[in-house]
Amino acid sequence: MHDQGPLPDRSTVEPTAPNPQTPTGTIQQNSIFVGPNGLRAGWRLLIFVAVACLVAFVLGLILHFAAQGQNRAIAISMLTPFGLGASEATVLLVAVIAALVMARIEHRPFGVYGLPLARALGKEFWQGALMGFLAISGTLLVIFSLHGFRITGVAIHGTTLIAATAAWSVTFLIVGLSEEFTFRGYPMFTLTTGMGFWPAAFVIAALFALAHAGNKGETAFGLVSVAFFSLLFCLFLQRTGDLWLAVGFHAGWDWGQTFFYGVPDSGVLPYHNLLNSSFSGPTWLTGGSVGPEASVFTPIALAVVGILFARGNRERRYQAVSVRRPRFEENSVTSPS
Repeated sequence: MHDQGPLPDRSTVEPTAPNPQTPTGTIQQNSIFVGPNGLRAGWRLLIFVAVACLVAFVLGLILHFAAQGQNRAIAISMLTPFGLGASEATVLLVAVIAALVMARIEHRPFGVYGLPLARALGKEFWQGALMGFLAISGTLLVIFSLHGFRITGVAIHGTTLIAATAAWSVTFLIVGLSEEFTFRGYPMFTLTTGMGFWPAAFVIAALFALAHAGNKGETAFGLVSVAFFSLLFCLFLQRTGDLWLAVGFHAGWDWGQTFFYGVPDSGVLPYHNLLNSSFSGPTWLTGGSVGPEASVFTPIALAVVGILFARGNRERRYQAVSVRRPRFEENSVTSPS
């Protein structure tokens, strides 16, 4: 043990200077509204919802006066390309306008919310569409092997077949864009900045299922499948960095289910579908009147897709960066002398 010399006189030791890099005003500025990275995620999401409600209200007034005040509401007994496409296009328009407003407020490019136009309808979209069609086909094949499903014939021919194929294809592209962007676009981005990716994914899955709870003929198990869909789409988002694969899968599944196989969707039968099909057997197998989405094999199929996809795509590309720090916080940092 060597001699360290005399101990310093504590009365003469200068106090340690504060770290010039430490923000001196940040703690005081943090509150229920503002955090270390600016306005908190929950408030930004509420602003988005408020803007969306305002846009929807204005659109509703425009449609009301365009219809000269007549009540155009009708009971939905069948899924038609025009009816479904028009309603989903309206929802998509509301979500896009609200997101554009938030992009302006947050000084972000619109594409960071999940739909970069440079990747629109690219390779990943078509891969997703094929995956979605194969997933619904595989689900129905398993039900068929257990004697719960069979194809009884071709429903349409000739020019009707061509027109219906085009109409349903465009419709389900709109449906995929609408539902993916409305739930897993700005809301998913913003919640991720506040609570992390997977906690946000489970919140979005619950909201997605709740939004489908009002569908005619929907069941509790059908809503479980809806939540599984949402979690799978969030996985696609995390690993690819945007929503285009999820949009493709969503469109491919719905196109195969509704148009190609002609099976019920949430208890509603399609119009001008390609094939006529029938179900027989217990509800757990066939999904009952709801359709195959309420079958026990749908969440199993989605889980298989998710596992295979995750094993083949390990890189996490989704980047949800917190908003720019407010100017008063930047100014509160003491500059080094």
